[in-house]
Amino acid sequence: MKKQARDELEEMFEELGELEDVRALTRKKLLADALQKAMKKQKVTPAEMARRMGTSRPTVYRLLDPAERGATLDTLERASHALGLELEIKLVPGTRPKGRRAA
Repeated sequence: MKKQARDELEEMFEELGELEDVRALTRKKLLADALQKAMKKQKVTPAEMARRMGTSRPTVYRLLDPAERGATLDTLERASHALGLELEIKLVPGTRPKGRRAA
């Protein structure tokens, strides 16, 4: 996507007050997709994933649902461990919307 189009989209979502929600949903979709790909590559079913995580299948399905944002850090850690992956989380400087000050 061209930078100008991306900037315009971000500005539109910011004006609607939905930019952070869109970003959060995007991050969740990326996580869900990465978990699904790892499960497929390793031929791990949701039932097997739940067993490895020590949880229920509905919990696994919620974790794999891109629209479900309620995943906890603990759940993400157990999911990554169940697949032999390491969860890496980092904090990076953010961009503040124009005209707003940090609290």
